[in-house]
Amino acid sequence: MKRSILLFLTSVMVFSQLQAQTLKVADKSTGKPIANVSVINFSETKTSLSSKHGVVDLSDFIKSDTLVFYHTAFQTIIISVPELKEANYKLEMFPSVIHLKETVVSASRWEQKKEEVPMHIVNISNREIQLMEPQTAADMLGGTGQVFIQKSQMGGGSPMLRGFASNKVLIVVDGIRMNNPIYRHGNLQNVISVDPNSLAGSEVIFGPGSVIYGSDAIGGVMDFHTLKHQFPEDDTLNFSGNAMVRYNSGNQEKSGHFDINIAGEKWSSITSITASDFSDLQMGKNGVSSDNLDQFTKNDVVLRYDDKDSVVPNYDPYLARFSGYSQLIILQKLEYKINENKSLEYAFHYSSTSNVPRYDRLIETKSGLPKYAQWYYGPQEWMMHALKYEDHKANAMYDEMKVQLAYQDYTESRHDRKLYADILRHRTENVQMLSLNADFFKSFDAKNALFYGFEGTMSKVYSYGHQENIITDEEDMVAPRYPDNSDYSTAALYAMYRHLLNAKFTMNAGVRMNAVYAFAPFSSTFYDFPYHKIEMTGLAPNALAGLVYNPSKTWQMNLNFSTGYRAPNIDDIGKVFDSEPGAVVVPNENLQPEYAYNLDFSTSKTIEDMIRIDAGAFYTVLTNAMIRDDYQFDGRDSIMYDGEMSAVQAIQNVGRVDVYGAFAGIYADLYRNISFKSQINYTAGADQDGNPYRHVPPLFGQTHLLLNFGNVKIDAYAVYNGEISPDKLSPEEHGKTHMYLSKADYAAEQAALPESERFNEEGLYSPAWMTLNLKLNYAMNENLYISVAGENLTDQLYRTYSSGIPAMGRRVMLSLRASF
Repeated sequence: MKRSILLFLTSVMVFSQLQAQTLKVADKSTGKPIANVSVINFSETKTSLSSKHGVVDLSDFIKSDTLVFYHTAFQTIIISVPELKEANYKLEMFPSVIHLKETVVSASRWEQKKEEVPMHIVNISNREIQLMEPQTAADMLGGTGQVFIQKSQMGGGSPMLRGFASNKVLIVVDGIRMNNPIYRHGNLQNVISVDPNSLAGSEVIFGPGSVIYGSDAIGGVMDFHTLKHQFPEDDTLNFSGNAMVRYNSGNQEKSGHFDINIAGEKWSSITSITASDFSDLQMGKNGVSSDNLDQFTKNDVVLRYDDKDSVVPNYDPYLARFSGYSQLIILQKLEYKINENKSLEYAFHYSSTSNVPRYDRLIETKSGLPKYAQWYYGPQEWMMHALKYEDHKANAMYDEMKVQLAYQDYTESRHDRKLYADILRHRTENVQMLSLNADFFKSFDAKNALFYGFEGTMSKVYSYGHQENIITDEEDMVAPRYPDNSDYSTAALYAMYRHLLNAKFTMNAGVRMNAVYAFAPFSSTFYDFPYHKIEMTGLAPNALAGLVYNPSKTWQMNLNFSTGYRAPNIDDIGKVFDSEPGAVVVPNENLQPEYAYNLDFSTSKTIEDMIRIDAGAFYTVLTNAMIRDDYQFDGRDSIMYDGEMSAVQAIQNVGRVDVYGAFAGIYADLYRNISFKSQINYTAGADQDGNPYRHVPPLFGQTHLLLNFGNVKIDAYAVYNGEISPDKLSPEEHGKTHMYLSKADYAAEQAALPESERFNEEGLYSPAWMTLNLKLNYAMNENLYISVAGENLTDQLYRTYSSGIPAMGRRVMLSLRASF
C-alpha cells in the first residue's frame, strides 16, 4: 500500500514538472530574447506565444511530438519535443530577411495584416535600425534601399519617394503630421529632427496616402513610431533600457544615446536622449578623372583676418571644410492605464541642431572666387507636446478609438554674407501648429470593417528679417522670407472600408474631404506688390480603391488606385527668395491645389519559406502641378534682388507631370546562417513640355549578403546609383555647375543647335557610382554587442543626385550598444 502511494506521488511530481516546463527563445546573432514567437503543434490544435522575455509555456505541448516556432523576423524552426529537451529547453532562431505575415499601422492608422493592404509598404524594425547604425533618420530611410536621399549639406537629408520629395511627401510621428505651412518645393532637412535611436520602428507608404493623411501625401508617407511602453507582466516595477556610443571616421562622428523605460502596473515612463557631434566631412579620392576633380574638391576656403575676408588654399582639398554640426534630441513619454481598456499618454519631443553650414552655397563661385563668405542655417528647433487618449472597449460607434491633441513649435533661420561684404543677413521663421486627430475602428463582422476619423490643424507663421554690419554692429530691417503673421488651417473627414470578399480577395475603398484656409498679409515696406494680401479657401476631395488577391498563402497581388493632393501653403503663395544664382521667386496669388492620380500594381511571392520576390510598377499623373517656372512680376521678367538683376520665377500650376516607375526585390534565406537580399528601383518623369522632373532619382538600389555565425553577424553589401545623363537632367538643375559634371561632347552638340532648341547647354550630368561596404556585429552576450564597419571601401569620390555635398569616403564606424 505504501509502495503504491509513493509511486503515485512520484508520478504526480514528474507530471507537474513536465506541465510547468518552459522554453527560452533567443536571437542566434545577439542572444537577446525574442518576444511574440508563435508556437504551434503540427496538427495545429494548440498554440502558445513567447513573453517579452522570450519564455514559452510548453504545458499544452508536453505530449506533442513536433512543434513549429514562427516569427515574422526570424526563420521558422520545426523541432521535436525530445530535441528541445536535449537542448535544455533553449532555442536559438536565425534572423530572416523574408519577413512573412507582417502587420502594418500606416495604411489605416490601425494595425492591419499586410496581406490585407493593397499599398506597397516597407517596414523598418527597431532591430534593423540598430544593425544599420544610421547617423540620422534620413540615413535610416536610405538604408532600406528603396528611399532615395538628397543632401545639400551634411546636416540634411531630403527623402524622394516615387519621384516626389519635399512638400509632396509626408512625415508623420506617432500619427501626427510634421509637415507645416512653410515646407517648400526645394529640398528639406526636417526629417533629421526624428531620432532613429528612439524608434520602435517605421513604415514607408509608397504612393498617395491622402485619404488617410491629407495634404502633401503624394509621393508617399514616412510614418515613424517612437519607443513603446513595456508594462510588467505582474505587479512588480519594471526597469529596462538601452545605451549606445558610436564613432565614425568619415565625419568624426561622436554620438551617444540612452533610453530607459520605468513601468509599474498602471503607469510607465520612457526617457530617450541622443547627442551627436559631426566634424567636417572627409570625401573619397577615387573614381573621378583629374579633369573633373575641381567639381568635387574644396580647393579654397574663406577665412577672416583683421576684419577682412581672405580666400586661402584648403590644406586638404578632400576635406569639406565648414560642413560639421551637432544635434540634441530628447523624447519623454508618460502613460497611465486608466483601466484595462483606456489609457492616457503624454509625449514631449524636442530636437535642436547647432548652426548648419549650407555647403552647396559655400561652393558656389563668382569670377573664380567663392560667392559667399558665410551661408548657414541657424539652429533647427522642433518641439512637440502631444496628448493621446485611447479606448479599446467596443460599443456601437467603435471597437477602438484614439484622440490626439498636439502642439508643435518649429524654428528655422538662414544667414548669409557675400565675399568681401560687411553685411550679414538674417532671416528667421517660426511656425506654431495646433492639431487634433480622432481615429476610430469598427469591425462589423469577420469580413467587414470601417476606419474613419477627423483631422484639423491651425498654424501661425511668423517671419522676421534683419541685417547687421559686422564692422560697425549697425542693424537694419530687411524683407522677411514669408509674410509675417500668416495663417493656415485645415479640416478633414475621412472613411475607409475593408471588405473580405472571400478567402482570396480583399477590397479596400476610402474617401476624404479636406477644407483649407490660407491668409498671407504683405507689407509695403519692402516690396511694392500689386496686392496687399493673399487669401485662399478651398475644398479637396480624395478617394482610393484597392484590391488584394491572395491566390495562395504564399502569393499576394495588389491593384491600387488612389488620389493625392497638396494644397498651396504659405511657402507656395507668399515667399520671396533667391532660388538659385540669378533668379528670384516671387508670390503667386493664383495658385490652386495640385492633384495626383495614381495606379499601381505590386506582387509578393514566397517560395518554400526560403525566398520572397517582390515586384511592382506605378504610374502617377500630377495635374495642376505646382512647379517653379519663369514668370512676370508687374509686367517685368527681371527685377533687382539683393543687389543683382535676377530673373523672375514663381511657383505656378503649369499643367501636368507624369511620373512612372518599377521596383523589384529578392530576399532569400539560403541556409540557416546565410541570407541574401537585393532591391532595385527605377523612376522616370516629365512635365507637359517633356522636360525631366526635378525629383526623379536615377536608377538605385542595394545588394546584401548576410552571414550569421553564432554571436557574429557579417553584412557585405553594395550600394549603387545609375547615371542621369544631360538630356535627362531637369531644367531646374541646369546652371548648377558647382554640383554636376559636364560632358563636353554633349555641350558641343547643343552649341551647334539654334538657341531656341538647346537643352542643358553646359552638358551637366550626374554620374553613376557604386560603393562596397562591410559590417560586422559581435554579441558579447544578450545585453552587450559591438558593431564595426568599413564603408566605401574603395574610397569612391561621388555625390548622390541633386546633392550639394559629396558623400563620405572610406571610413570606419565603431559602435557599442548595451541593454538592460
